[in-house]
Amino acid sequence: MRIGAAAVVWLLGATMLAQAPIVRRPPMQPIEPDADQQQQQAPAQGGQVPTIRVESRLVNIAVNVVDRNGAPIGGLGKEDFEITEDGKPQKIAYFEKESSAPLSIVLAIDASKSVLGDARLEKDAAKHFVNALLRDQDELDLMDFSDSVREIVPFTNQKKRIESGLNDLQPGDETALYDAIFLASERLSQTKIEAGRRRVVVVITDGVDTAKRSRYGQALEAAQRAGAMIYSIIIVPVWEDAGRNTGGEHALIQMATDTGGKYFYVEDKKDLEPAFARVSDDLRTQYVLGYYAPQRKGDGVFRSVRVRMKDAELQGKYQLRHRTGYYAEAR
Repeated sequence: MRIGAAAVVWLLGATMLAQAPIVRRPPMQPIEPDADQQQQQAPAQGGQVPTIRVESRLVNIAVNVVDRNGAPIGGLGKEDFEITEDGKPQKIAYFEKESSAPLSIVLAIDASKSVLGDARLEKDAAKHFVNALLRDQDELDLMDFSDSVREIVPFTNQKKRIESGLNDLQPGDETALYDAIFLASERLSQTKIEAGRRRVVVVITDGVDTAKRSRYGQALEAAQRAGAMIYSIIIVPVWEDAGRNTGGEHALIQMATDTGGKYFYVEDKKDLEPAFARVSDDLRTQYVLGYYAPQRKGDGVFRSVRVRMKDAELQGKYQLRHRTGYYAEAR
């Protein structure tokens, strides 16, 4: 696998969102406070009802631990890990083993004609993925993207609704890839913020953004702000194709690396199902660590996070994968 860095400039403009709306987007779902959030009550004035401000400073970090051969390592405890934020040690306040932690997933399928060649294979593979992965505590949102991004099924854990939605993929000419990642991240940012919940974007594409509306930097920042891990299933029909867009592939690889996700190459549509199975296995073998972000000046900026094994011997023995940081809430 070849990883190439993608340098981009953040040029977020309001007009870009207007150009690539989600079709049939449902109203925003209210986010309810839970035990892991801090509540502050503003004093009432003039007999008015007090305003409740809800703050959540709990930062969830999903971590995959593997040995030198890439085999997942189980049986670790909270005491085996240490976390730093911008180089400063943080106290682990939440820990979940090998992940029973709930999932919010956006499954975004490239419906452009360059990818949606054998729709049956893609639909069947996606259906098996949903049936194998989705549990009662999980939820999944189904989108397709081509000329624009279309939300087919809003967040649900009802597998029949998702299967029905997979039969409604509509092909188009262009590939609005970065629009899809941007809008998928936006939808994930509206999901529950309970302790341990993981946010995931699974995207199936050939890696070529032809719509050229949202930019790479916009899509990546949206994912980082939502705390979303990007899993890219990259379809490559011909490896030696002179017209192959390796830049698009490298961009997806870099997104996966920066968000703690993973990428997989698929040469034959028949290999889609094994690729989905590898995504499922990766999500099932994660640890989730949480800590309360320190309050300081400069909130709203990107903060770097590093997780490693506490034991020096294990540091050289195991490899850890997780998101590289997050955007602190502006106050």
